[in-house]
Amino acid sequence: MVGASAILSEVVMSVTQQDLYEHVLADELLGTSIWVNIGVAGLTLLLFGFMARNVGDPRSQLIIVGAMTVSAVSIVSYSGLASGLTISILEMPDGHALEGATTELAGGPNEGATVDGTISLWGRYLTWAFSTPFILLSLGLIAGSNITKIFTAIVFDVGIMITGLAAALTTSSHLMRWFWYAISCTFLAVVFYILIVEWPEDAKAAGTYEIFNLVRWLTVVLWFGYTVWWAIGNEGAGVIEDAGITSWGYSAFDLVAKYAFSFLVINWTIQNQDIVSKGETFGATGDAIPADD
Repeated sequence: MVGASAILSEVVMSVTQQDLYEHVLADELLGTSIWVNIGVAGLTLLLFGFMARNVGDPRSQLIIVGAMTVSAVSIVSYSGLASGLTISILEMPDGHALEGATTELAGGPNEGATVDGTISLWGRYLTWAFSTPFILLSLGLIAGSNITKIFTAIVFDVGIMITGLAAALTTSSHLMRWFWYAISCTFLAVVFYILIVEWPEDAKAAGTYEIFNLVRWLTVVLWFGYTVWWAIGNEGAGVIEDAGITSWGYSAFDLVAKYAFSFLVINWTIQNQDIVSKGETFGATGDAIPADD
């Protein structure tokens, strides 16, 4: 008869969603990287709602709701990670640093068993695909930009996340993973052009350059950080092999790029509704928009 320890040492051929859920619960590093964000997202959503309770200007409300949506999306998407719904164990292709790697399951009935592959928290790309457009919406509205520039930034931003997801999930070819990554970086360059070149001029004209300059550089630096972190993490070059460390890196970026960003935007908007409401471009609600006949 084969002993229990021998059974657990064998490779498990199929991993269930429950196995992944139990693994997240039992792996302290991985689990905290997810649950901390759920908690912070929930608290900031309540805080921002309280802060903005007396805002009456429609354009100011739009900026605030856009920033608040980032927290709302994060609660949902991080819950997907916590439940094991948007996590997979993927076998990396030939040439990848983690080719042939195995993952030892933590927690649950299969605790201690090993699985071919490394953990991919691909649900993060869904988080970013639905949350970062609202970051750009808030930035574009603060800059007083027009709907064409805002739409362009958001479209290429979604493209960043979709191609990033493709890079993370491609297991057929190591080269194709980096090809998807290159496309994603190209889309990022378009968004950076709008943030660094186009919108500052709009913000100067709108009288919002000081706050815009602060939050746009916060965004540019941190979004570049995400890109570098992917390249060295367990999905990229595998310099950092541990999925928990990789996950905590992304979570640390999220804490600043999402919640600190949203606080800065919402607090400034509440204090400067008179400036926000008198823009002459998209979303303006002040005297610059003529009344209907």
